[in-house]
Amino acid sequence: MESTILQSLNGLSAFGQYFIGSIILLVIFIALYGLITPYNEYKLIREGKTAPAISFGGSVLGYTFPMCSAITHSVSLIDMVLWAVIAMVVQILVFLAMKLLFNRLIIDVVEDKLGPAILLAILSISAGLINAACMTY
Repeated sequence: MESTILQSLNGLSAFGQYFIGSIILLVIFIALYGLITPYNEYKLIREGKTAPAISFGGSVLGYTFPMCSAITHSVSLIDMVLWAVIAMVVQILVFLAMKLLFNRLIIDVVEDKLGPAILLAILSISAGLINAACMTY
């Protein structure tokens, strides 16, 4: 029994490295996303606005899905970081594309309009899922 437990704990170091690395990458993504949006999500969310929370939450989920795929399929920590950075770029491009396609998107999210925020969240999540699936090959 004791040897089985010790064998199970052999992966604890790798778990810690990937977990801490993933949290750091998530924090970096959240900071970068906050920099590219021309409004302050955190302030708007603290004010009780729903639209920024929805669009921001969708972008975080859209990033997290491919990061999970990168963790699952990577051959090393460096490999995971590389693919997580690619996932970051994809999510940022989704926001920038939406901003170009829907020129009122920024104003609508700040004004707490749910439709554009939900669309942005859904497209962010969709891009993240596609991104995650592409990382399996």
